[in-house]
Amino acid sequence: MKLKALCFLFIFFSFLNQLSAKGSSDSDIDAVTQNNEWVLCITEFDMSLLAADKIYIWSVASRELMEKFKAISNRTRVSPEYAYYEEYAWAKARAAAAKLLAAKMEERSRLIYTGEPDWKYKQNLKRVDTDIEKLRKTLDEVNSNVPLINNEPDFKLTSQNLSLSFPQAPVAGHEARFCVSQKADAVLLGKITEFHGRYVLTVKLYTLYNRAFIWEDNIIFSHDDINSALDELIKKLVIVLTGNRPAALAIKSDVEDTLLLVNRTFAGRGEAKLVEYPPGAVTVTASALNHETITFEAELKSGELTEINFKLNPIEYTNIDVTGDVSGNIYHGALYVGKAPLTLRLPVNNFEYLEMTAEKGSRGSIVFQTHETQESSQAMAIKSGIPVQKGKIDKERRAYYWAWGSQWITGIAAWISYYSYTEASRAYLSSRGNDRLFQEQQILEGVSIGTIIAFGAASAYGIYQMIRYIVISSKDETKLPKTGRVK
Repeated sequence: MKLKALCFLFIFFSFLNQLSAKGSSDSDIDAVTQNNEWVLCITEFDMSLLAADKIYIWSVASRELMEKFKAISNRTRVSPEYAYYEEYAWAKARAAAAKLLAAKMEERSRLIYTGEPDWKYKQNLKRVDTDIEKLRKTLDEVNSNVPLINNEPDFKLTSQNLSLSFPQAPVAGHEARFCVSQKADAVLLGKITEFHGRYVLTVKLYTLYNRAFIWEDNIIFSHDDINSALDELIKKLVIVLTGNRPAALAIKSDVEDTLLLVNRTFAGRGEAKLVEYPPGAVTVTASALNHETITFEAELKSGELTEINFKLNPIEYTNIDVTGDVSGNIYHGALYVGKAPLTLRLPVNNFEYLEMTAEKGSRGSIVFQTHETQESSQAMAIKSGIPVQKGKIDKERRAYYWAWGSQWITGIAAWISYYSYTEASRAYLSSRGNDRLFQEQQILEGVSIGTIIAFGAASAYGIYQMIRYIVISSKDETKLPKTGRVK
């Protein structure tokens, strides 16, 4: 009975194993793709026509390029590019398989020509024929199976570019050879020239898959708008590099004169209609006079329109009555606002900094937080004083360090001399009246008393110097009142 049960269990589990094996064979297996990276090489831009004192413009351009390109994660291949890498990988695989087959057939020819003993000849010939048959099947499989190319490879810069090193641009007509030597799929070339006090930047992109320049653009800018001009040009280039359709962004604010910024670049006033940007994260900022500024990140998708509507909250203000112990000029941050006493209108629930400068070089400052409501006004009093001379705080700090060091030195000397004195006294008492030991004891007693006095004086001076340093170093500090007086 037990034997029948064991047989039944064995048959049952064997059946389950066959089902699981069949299920695993039918499951999808992740295909292995080739060309998983797309590498770009940025060359040093041609600046031969620029004056020596204006070549710094390349450092600005290269920094902007690196900052923008590092944000690109991958590239979507267009059909001609995919076909190029597919054919290249397929031809490479066929050539490798054909080379192995040709080598094995050459081995068979040499075997026939050598003429080995009959038994060894037949054995080796059978082995070579078996290998040739396997290689023929491998070549047939390669010919019938097109390799799978990664349609969204990782976007990368060359190791030279990542270390902020840019090779010289290739000679015209040798761009393909340059790409191969740099192990890159594309190369970016540029030229910066001067035009009546302004700069002209021309950028060209050469790709290996079509052996030609696929994109070229130029932009003219001045020294003041270099960042915005580069951002506009690079934005177009990034769209080409990613291989995606651009994303569209429409922004609108409920305040008509709102300043709209996208990635710290001006986008419009109050409204920005259908502005194209590369897919990815962008930082959008909206700010208007007497309204709270709003900043946040939005994720733009290829070929899609993202609409953003801002509703800015107005800023509430409260009155701040500012007085001083003398009549002086009042500055709100770095902005002059009038003479004390005066009344300022400042945002509620906000930290503010006020500074007062008076005659004879006296000045004072205060940091405070305004009330959370605009119903009440605050009164702030600023006390002025003669500022500390430049370098005086460093001088007092060094004096305090010297006093502190002297305290340690005299303290150690007092401890050593007192220990020597006690040992000499013990030796004199045990000698029962030795005159020499008595004289040594008297000398060491005087030294011990002197070092103790010196230690006390150094300690007192150290305390005095510490207090002096604290008072002088805190003389110019900005006051932070706990509360303001409310009317």
